[in-house]
This record gives sequence, C-alpha cells and structure tokens, in this order.
Amino acid sequence: MLQIGNCLLSDFPLLLAPMEDVSDPPFRAICKAHGADLMYTEFISSEGLIRDAAKSIKKLEIYEAERPIGIQIFGDTIEVMRTAAAIVERAQPTLLDINYGCPVKQVACKGAGAGILLDLPKMQAMAAEIVKQVSIPVTVKTRLGWDHQSIKILEVVQRLQDVGVQAVTIHGRTRQQMYKGSADWSYIGAVKADPSIHIPIFGNGDIDSPTKAIAYKDKYGVDGIMIGRASIGYPWIFREIKHYHATGNLLPPPTLVERIETVKKHLTHAIEWKGERTGILEMRRHYANYFRGVTGIKRYRSSLVTTNDARTIGDLLDEITQKRSDGD
Repeated sequence: MLQIGNCLLSDFPLLLAPMEDVSDPPFRAICKAHGADLMYTEFISSEGLIRDAAKSIKKLEIYEAERPIGIQIFGDTIEVMRTAAAIVERAQPTLLDINYGCPVKQVACKGAGAGILLDLPKMQAMAAEIVKQVSIPVTVKTRLGWDHQSIKILEVVQRLQDVGVQAVTIHGRTRQQMYKGSADWSYIGAVKADPSIHIPIFGNGDIDSPTKAIAYKDKYGVDGIMIGRASIGYPWIFREIKHYHATGNLLPPPTLVERIETVKKHLTHAIEWKGERTGILEMRRHYANYFRGVTGIKRYRSSLVTTNDARTIGDLLDEITQKRSDGD
C-alpha cells in the first residue's frame, strides 16, 4: 500500500487529473466507478475563495463516495493562498493540492501555476505556509520548469519535500511547451531515482493506453500515474490499466451499450448537480469523446448537442442503441 498522510492507496494508484471544466463531481463519479483511486477537483482560484466567489465556492463541493479526493488551489500571493487553504480544509477533502503547473497565460504569466517555477524560493515559502496552515496532507502538481533552459525539477521536489509536502505529481512538459510535443518522462524518472527523494512521485503526461502506462511504470519507477486528457470520454482507461497491470492481458474496449449507459449516468449526475439546463449544456462537450470511433454516430451528434430536454436526449441515446442492434 502507498500512503500519503492518513490516505492509503493501492500499490500503484491511478489518479484523475484536475482539469478545468472537466473534473467536476459528475465526471469524477464516472471515473471513480471505473477505477480511479484518487481524484482531484478542478483547480480553484485562491482569490475567488477568499472573496466568496460563487464559481469558486461551488468547486469545493465533494461527496463521500468520491473519497479519497483532493482539492486543488492556485494563486500568486502567499498570504492569499494560506487563507484559501484554511477555507479548503473546512470542506474536509482528503488532501489539499497546490497547482504549480498550469501553463495558461492568464495564470502562469501572473506568477501562479507554472509561473512560480521562475521563483523557487517563493514557491517553497508558499508551500511551507500552506503546510503549516492545514492539518490535512498537502500535495503538489507541477511541470518540469518554465522552459528547457530552466528545468530544475529535482530542486523543486527537494524544496517541496523539505517543507512537508507529502507527494508530488510531475507533468513531463515545460510551461513553454503547453500541451504540445511529447512529455519527457526521463526527468520524472530521475527525480524518483534520486536517493534524496522519499515522498511518492506520480508521473503525468501522454499516458493513453494500458501498455504505455505499465511500460512507463517499469521504465521510470513512478509510484503511480495521473491521467488527464485520455480519460475525457473514456473513463474505462482506469479499469483497463488496472486489469493489464494485474494480468498482463488487455480488456476489450467498451461496447456501444456500455458507452450509452455511461453517458446516461454522466448526464443524470450533471443534471442533479447543476440543474437540467446547465447540466445539459455542460454535457455537450463530452459527447464527441464518448462516441469517438463509433461508426454511424455522426447523424446523431448535432441532435445531441442542440437538444435541451433530458428526456429527448435519453430517447436519442436509446435510438442509437436500437439502430446499431438492428445493424443500421
């Protein structure tokens, strides 16, 4: 078993990445049902929390069935982040995660997210204050560095470990790369292999299949893997990796019936969480991913993303199943 504070995980846990506009409770419920061991919320603005902004406060909502779960925050001001951490702790997550990896301009260029990697003393001081503020475990998600000329990821992890951070997830790209190119896991493996590092190290970036997940586990020695984009519309990736890890065999892909059932559950959760109108609107971004590669789905896609009635959407999904069963 792997342990982060009082949080016990499997010997090779799979983590659901914090993804803005994706990792909400409805999506997390689906990923949990398909094998995610530890999940994180969408990242939350520390400024939004201390100003009681409705959008930020809404993101604090977590449910018992989701545990273990971490709430992730970002910000560029130490005092604001410390105060936000206290607010997060009152929501009673399993963990608190600090975002030192977001590459988007509105975050990183203001000194938050990956931007703080340009100021390692400040990064360390911020983490230290948050660790002192809360009684729950603190983890960090970060990138290799701002660009390839400034990669100091081993020093980053050493500094975080020194102030009490209990686990670090490393995305194998720099901020400059954004989401382009390939994630370089050699840096992640070097951190994990360094004798000075004794906290869990999770790898993140480009894991999109069971075979790749286990190959990277074996090659780079990480304690677990965080999965982001590959899980969008394909939560089955968690169970597929677990099965391959345990047996060495690949599971068959989900059937159309499984996909339809999962979409229905996701839609139901979305409506329960945000109401019918918003739930339906926010679900639209997921349909293309859920049905990627399914033949004959094109003629239904426009209806799925324009229909505003849950019952009608359910009828459409049933029709897709029936038409395929009839060989149409």
